[in-house]
Amino acid sequence: MENAILPIQPLFARDFAQDWVGAWNSHNLERIMTHYDDQVVLVSPIALKLLSGDGTVQGKAALREYFLRGLGAFPGLRFDLMDVLWGTETIVVYYNNNVRGSKTAEVMLLNPAGKIHRVWANYDQ
Repeated sequence: MENAILPIQPLFARDFAQDWVGAWNSHNLERIMTHYDDQVVLVSPIALKLLSGDGTVQGKAALREYFLRGLGAFPGLRFDLMDVLWGTETIVVYYNNNVRGSKTAEVMLLNPAGKIHRVWANYDQ
């Protein structure tokens, strides 16, 4: 069964989330981008505010530009991991964002290679 869906293991989810947060806290765009599939789709209320359109960023090149803009605007950006939830194909990374002073949960649909294929960002404020 080549395309069988395997549940995400808790240890993988925790390691992935810690590495993802670490990449963001390093402000190293190349390291951040290693977590994303080439065909990634991000849906975010922040993208809705910053970009024209419906809050959707499609493709790794567009995501890179979006992230570059955010890193440039917030040089002190830091995420503090609060929790990680895992499912069959998804991980939810729950963290504090020091710039907004808010909690964020990102629901990440992973491809079979363990890269983020689709992500929905959710905020508390």
